[in-house]
Amino acid sequence: MSEWNTRDELLAKVRAQMHEKRYVHTLGVAASARELAARFGADPEKAELAGYLHDYCKCWPVDKMFEILVRHDMPAELLEGEKELWHAFAGAIVVQSDLGITNPEVLQAIRYHTTGRVGMTLLEKVVCVADYIEPNRNFPGVEEIRRLAETDLDAALILALGGTMQFLIEKQKTVFPLTLLTYNDLISLKKESRRV
Repeated sequence: MSEWNTRDELLAKVRAQMHEKRYVHTLGVAASARELAARFGADPEKAELAGYLHDYCKCWPVDKMFEILVRHDMPAELLEGEKELWHAFAGAIVVQSDLGITNPEVLQAIRYHTTGRVGMTLLEKVVCVADYIEPNRNFPGVEEIRRLAETDLDAALILALGGTMQFLIEKQKTVFPLTLLTYNDLISLKKESRRV
């Protein structure tokens, strides 16, 4: 049984977890995810729900997220990696336990919205790209990702992940292995589709 019955109740719970700027971002991601889902054939309701919940734990203290991840036996490479990734994995756990979200597609879209994964589903790609292109985002290259997302979701995701990895390398931060594997997987799929 979920602890909320209406969209307004859900949004009140989401809003209570974060500061105003993060909440505005969250609404932007949900709207962008719904739009991308409609454009590319994913479920708009699931996309919007995952968008609302994707950053549920983003503003939580890192020690609280760490405790959740350890309790759920998350891999060492995640726990030892950049803390910026923790909110996605912790969020998928928390929205299931605290909000009663049980749809595996929605939970996976939340879990992998920052790292990606090999063999991403359409819904996962939608939420990941929506997180990059929502209207409040403003970073070098965002307009090109938005342009690509009009017609080619995979190309938009490749550019977005590539930009993230480049940023991390320039800052001498670690690149999470799953993100590199995701990028390589998407590139391989692109090459295969060109051969067909």
